[in-house]
Amino acid sequence: MAEIIDFAEIQEARRKARVPAPERENLERAVQLMRENLAAVAAELADAPRDEQAELLTRVERLVALIRYGMRMLGEPADARWNAGG
Repeated sequence: MAEIIDFAEIQEARRKARVPAPERENLERAVQLMRENLAAVAAELADAPRDEQAELLTRVERLVALIRYGMRMLGEPADARWNAGG
């Protein structure tokens, strides 16, 4: 019979192999730091005067884009972890 191949596992292994361990740890720390910054900006946004909200929203958009990019570099599905609260 035919052998079942899990392409998701193969792709994940390839992605992990692309980023060496020390660089992966640095990237993971950077993504975590950006998440913390995003939480801080969101807290500021809640209490910010209207004239400051546009700048804060721009910061939120940039942080979200950077976080997603970092997660893709780590080989993680950005939308799945993001929606899971990770």
